Amino acid sequence: MRSRLAVWCVLLTAAVSGLLFAPVFGFVPLLVPIAAVLLSSVLVAEVCARLPVLRPWRPLLALVAGLVAVIETELRDTTETGLPTGETWRALAGGAVHSWQLTLQSTWPARPDAELLLFVPLAVLLTAVLAVELLRWTPAALVPGLVLLGVSQAYVALTGPLGTVAGLAYAALSATLFVLRRPYSVSARQVTALALVVPVLLGTAGAVVVTVLDQGNRPSLSARTGREVPLPPTRVTNPLDEVAARLKQPENPVFSYTSPDRVDRWRLAVLDEFDGANWFPDDDYRRMGTRLDPAPGVTAPTTVHSAQIQASTVDTPWLPSQATPAEVTGAAPLIAPASGMLLSQEPAGPVGYRLSWREPDVDARKLADAPIDSTVPARGLGAVPPGIGELARTAVGGLRPSFQAAFVLERYLSTHYHVATGPGLPTGSGWPQLGNFLLRTQRGTSEQFAASYVALARIVGIPARIAVGFRAPAAPPGTPVVVRDGDVLAWPEVAVAGVGWVPLDPSGTAAGPGGAPGASPTGLAAATAQARAELPPTRDLKDPQLPPSDQDTGDTGAMNLPLAQLIVPVLLGLLALLVLGVAGLPVVKTWRGYRRRRRTGADGVIAAWWEARDLVRAHGVSCPAGTTVRELSVAASATLDRTVVDGLVWLASQVDIALWSGNGADGGTLNQAWGAVDAIRRSLAERSRRQRVRAAFDPRCLFPPREVVAVA
Repeated sequence: MRSRLAVWCVLLTAAVSGLLFAPVFGFVPLLVPIAAVLLSSVLVAEVCARLPVLRPWRPLLALVAGLVAVIETELRDTTETGLPTGETWRALAGGAVHSWQLTLQSTWPARPDAELLLFVPLAVLLTAVLAVELLRWTPAALVPGLVLLGVSQAYVALTGPLGTVAGLAYAALSATLFVLRRPYSVSARQVTALALVVPVLLGTAGAVVVTVLDQGNRPSLSARTGREVPLPPTRVTNPLDEVAARLKQPENPVFSYTSPDRVDRWRLAVLDEFDGANWFPDDDYRRMGTRLDPAPGVTAPTTVHSAQIQASTVDTPWLPSQATPAEVTGAAPLIAPASGMLLSQEPAGPVGYRLSWREPDVDARKLADAPIDSTVPARGLGAVPPGIGELARTAVGGLRPSFQAAFVLERYLSTHYHVATGPGLPTGSGWPQLGNFLLRTQRGTSEQFAASYVALARIVGIPARIAVGFRAPAAPPGTPVVVRDGDVLAWPEVAVAGVGWVPLDPSGTAAGPGGAPGASPTGLAAATAQARAELPPTRDLKDPQLPPSDQDTGDTGAMNLPLAQLIVPVLLGLLALLVLGVAGLPVVKTWRGYRRRRRTGADGVIAAWWEARDLVRAHGVSCPAGTTVRELSVAASATLDRTVVDGLVWLASQVDIALWSGNGADGGTLNQAWGAVDAIRRSLAERSRRQRVRAAFDPRCLFPPREVVAVA
């Protein structure tokens, strides 16, 4: 029975480690394949236990049974009448070799497709087989589960109550395994106590130590870092360069959509890199998972909208999207999470999908007064031509970087520059074309307006980027809408703290949101339009007041803050050291006894005497320095059982032989000395639980006995 429970323990550690991938795939998709692998391993272990002739084949049988379980739960669509096919084996090979990497390239929660998820049950299977085969060496049997646990935490560290429960469960299983594998019998109450107390003590001490050392200041490590999807080396036309060409064929349909909500505009690509000649999009693409969470810096409440889209990927691989997609169903595109760009992985042809996205709900007045997001990294501008810097500072009226300054820059461009129409539309958005637009012609399409705005905004410190897409044609909500080339639009976006990227319209060609003719804008577009309309003249604007500094207010809290933050970690560290020190006393004593037992000859007999002396000292027997074995037996007779006294007397005889016989101590003398020690230990183990616990954690016997000082 004990061996059967030990098998269950190591298998459950493998299952727990596999289920720690739940933040990546969700708990339910992992439960069925991992449970199937676990049950197949248990079945093989039981059969081999009843049929000893099969034990040499147990690892192979467990692997085969586990693979069958994985195939039946995850790859059943690739089988014929339940039997594996060539497609099944190719899928298994892909799962073992590629699925772990595809998962790292995906947003999380990842789609629970076999193409991505398969490596988890396969890893659990390998862990279970190795753990069962290594069970004869208890610490080694836990190593495969610990490795898988480390891999799961390298993907994403499980935190909060769920992480605590998982850690305690794993520690409880490990403690139970060690108890079950000990050579002497253990009651069910003792197993339960050790399985609960040991993990709590070690987990608490470990958490305190990690908190003191880290204090949450270091970014978490993840194997996901730098695992974006490698794009094929094919050149794709920059959509910003196609604005003028699309305007020449305004009736050409691009895509259609149906949405119960009004839509302001659709994006294809976001361009945030500029080398002075060309604008480039972000290449940090990932595979779209089941959903995408809001950006960490967005604190404003959001409303979820949705639309059914039918698009063509003949002209461009980009799919119509929004700034903050939440979910895509019906297609599996790549996504750039920072910009919301969707990139089709399908061959050229029509693609139908449903898109859900989040839109911030923000008050117009709060939006107008909101600061810009200072966490956005600065982007390059190439070599700025002469005169452009002075123009940028003039355009914002000398205001500091703020969202009000962004509105002022938008108003300056829409007032002093004109939208080009008719034949001969200007093209290009490098510095030569932008310099010509800003300093000479003052005439351009939304391409030049958007690029000029972003360039001028960056010069004065406002974080901005270009988005390229289409305005939403006017149509009642819920009716099919066809978007055509004539609706093409490029616009700038400004990063606002707590809100995200807010689209602006310096060319004045966004023409409002989609909806019935004359309908007012809604959502973020409405708040932006109201804030724009309420913006005072530039001469009446003042820079927002900066928060007072510590020098201005005379507040000394900041000076005392590091000391206040230091006191709690120090106290927690001291507490952790105390807990670890007390919990480690039995371990130190056990290690010391092991080292003493390794001695040979007369030294080994003396070591046995020291071990017996420290055992009875821990149980309250006084033993000053210089006490002989027989003197200690007399002192022990007052409080300890007769068996302890007899063991000390017998040990005294072996010490006499080793020291005074002239022949030294042979192997028999050494064995009898340690036999006396074992008899003393067994007798002391029969004392009350309170006495045994107090003796186990008594630190005094770690040090040599003190000498008795006579007082005159």
